[in-house]
Amino acid sequence: MKYKYAIVLTGCIASGKSSVANILKLYGFKVIDADEISHNVLDELANEIAQIFGKEFVDSKKVNRKKLGEYVFKDKFELTKLENLLHPKIKERIYKLADELEKTNFPYFVDIPLFYEKKNYDFNKVVVVYTPKQTVLKRLTKRDKIDEKTALQRLNLQIDIEEKRKMADFVIDNSGDLKHLNAQIEKFISNLKKIYSFSL
Repeated sequence: MKYKYAIVLTGCIASGKSSVANILKLYGFKVIDADEISHNVLDELANEIAQIFGKEFVDSKKVNRKKLGEYVFKDKFELTKLENLLHPKIKERIYKLADELEKTNFPYFVDIPLFYEKKNYDFNKVVVVYTPKQTVLKRLTKRDKIDEKTALQRLNLQIDIEEKRKMADFVIDNSGDLKHLNAQIEKFISNLKKIYSFSL
């Protein structure tokens, strides 16, 4: 097993992965952020984006992510086209960072929103941040200022959170408040200590 210390952090859109990642960082864990990497890759490929999808999606060499997102989320074919352009480069950078973190002999996290959908990463351990679908819809409409129909459209492009929950090695339940989430993370870290024999 090449990536012995890697733990994938995933869930569904608006399930609270970022909150969990930030709390894990406070405990001293390193987190590789696939979204951050994808934003950088997206801007580097601004010319290709303009050629493939249209110049209206690029403003002064920066990709308008909101506009492009609204466009591709409505059309699975266009979304696949974008993913095929981005994912090989994102994957390459994730592995490069993971190779470095493996040398520390300490668990670290790889935040990959579409881990189960892509099925093309060589990581074995997975923690799913779980939030029930109805709660996700409420959060998503509020966060992205979109209607429920649009939110549902985006959510349905991903594997159902209940399925992801069943496939996971670990589950962090984020259906309550911040106090509840912190308690869930503490419990999760206790499990990790037993598996990897480390102390914080």
